[in-house]
Amino acid sequence: MKRTSPARVKAHFKEADPKIYVVLKSVNFNDWYKEPKGHGDYFVHLCYEIISQQLSGKAASTIIKRFEELFPKKRITAEKLAKIPDKKLRAVGMSWSKASFLKDLAGKTIRKEIGYSKLHEMTDEDVTKELTQVKGIGPWTAEMFLMFALGREDVFSHADQGLRNGMKRVYRLKEIPDAKKADKITAKWKPYRSYGCFALWHSVDS
Repeated sequence: MKRTSPARVKAHFKEADPKIYVVLKSVNFNDWYKEPKGHGDYFVHLCYEIISQQLSGKAASTIIKRFEELFPKKRITAEKLAKIPDKKLRAVGMSWSKASFLKDLAGKTIRKEIGYSKLHEMTDEDVTKELTQVKGIGPWTAEMFLMFALGREDVFSHADQGLRNGMKRVYRLKEIPDAKKADKITAKWKPYRSYGCFALWHSVDS
């Protein structure tokens, strides 16, 4: 999908939420949005999202690099993944459960149970329904896929602790906000909630 220009997004937040606007001024949008190379890349993206679950960015990056080394020329495919013993996956630093999640993803991909070629046409809700049939893929993983693989611009993840921490920091709240408070804050971000998320993550990392 065609993405909104950074200038337009920043103009929206300058009017709607000046606190987020201040953070966005130092955000490089290209660091957050990288175009998938094609439908086959969606499978790889999901592998990375599964590996990244409940990990810091640094820890996830380390394990992903080791994971890539399991494949000749780092070309990750479902067929190759299905043949890798679970012990080898475990050896790169991931849990047994994540190894089983990756195998389930590979199996469903090989059996064409996931309509990768149609995902870009689906609503956010339908994409989530399609992806969560895979063992280990829940709302958070689906939301990250919507943002980073499909480039959906109006996504917010209640399941992401980093976003809640970012809200506490940016808005100088006494406590980490609950879902109701988070919804109230992000309502004014629409239709660009994904960019608000980038700002919050950036605020936590910087």
